[in-house]
Amino acid sequence: MKIEEFDYEIPPHLIAQHPLEPRDASRLMVISRAEGKIEDRRFRDIADYLRSGDLLVANDSRVISARLRGHKVPTGGKVELLLTKKRGDRLWEGLVRGRKVRVGSEVEFGVPPSSVRAKVLEVTERGRLFEFDSRVDLCQLGEIPLPPYIHEPLEEGERYQTVYARREGSVAAPTAGLHFTPQLLEKVRAKGVQNLFVTLHIGPGTFRPVRTEEVEEHTLEAEYGELSPSVAEALNQAKGEKRRVIAVGTTTVRVLETAYSEEGITPYRGWTDLYIYPGYRFQVVDALITNFHLPRSTLLLLVSAFAGKGLIDEAYREAITRGYRFYSFGDAMFIV
Repeated sequence: MKIEEFDYEIPPHLIAQHPLEPRDASRLMVISRAEGKIEDRRFRDIADYLRSGDLLVANDSRVISARLRGHKVPTGGKVELLLTKKRGDRLWEGLVRGRKVRVGSEVEFGVPPSSVRAKVLEVTERGRLFEFDSRVDLCQLGEIPLPPYIHEPLEEGERYQTVYARREGSVAAPTAGLHFTPQLLEKVRAKGVQNLFVTLHIGPGTFRPVRTEEVEEHTLEAEYGELSPSVAEALNQAKGEKRRVIAVGTTTVRVLETAYSEEGITPYRGWTDLYIYPGYRFQVVDALITNFHLPRSTLLLLVSAFAGKGLIDEAYREAITRGYRFYSFGDAMFIV
């Protein structure tokens, strides 16, 4: 399967630069796999498509202030660092933007006397390994990293967090959940829908484009996830009773499908590199809430596997024609 089959062109003005207010004011494309039908609604209407007994499962990971801006010592050259993985008490792996940041280079972040210094220990497959001279207070030194296609700063960093985000560890938001408000979640629960949470700390690998010519040759960087025993029990009961499991976002899908085995859905805590593309057989997820994804991305491959490539192609063409907003702060689709 060629990755070029999952390419498309989008008018730049459809790439959302800011979130709508309130959160649930975004548009919602409802896609029926059984009927091949596409409906145009608002996200606040999603409760109309849920029913008593459904399980709505979301990713409760919280975005960390992973972007640090500093300068090389002693030259003063500007350096931007995106922390991607904690490797020890004072060790972080990260992606670097700046000139000649080599092994042995020292970078200072923040303003003295509260600044910290970091030394490059090695060049890794995914960036650089830094050793800081003290523990990094990300709340003080860092900022929330926005995707590179968003060029307007956020007035409020919390707008790039879901309302239920609680477990810090992601470098990007699980964006399908950004549309929910506390009031909408309460309305959903009032219908008899059970709201459960799993965790997947999102790394940059999720959003890296597939650069291999063949889809099957790509490998996905592992990310840390958790699914608790109580959630596993609720999921197994729902599947046994033929009730729907609805995943909020592709990251939730990957946790749920990782947890499946021949014995059913089992609790787990660890790393997953599950890579889902067309041909994959879903075992847990019955419906999916998701945003519109970048071309040649593993996320587009996943939704194409879930809904069928032909239906997703049609949905994306319709979304562009109808002026839907794309990507992290864009509109959503509900695939049933």
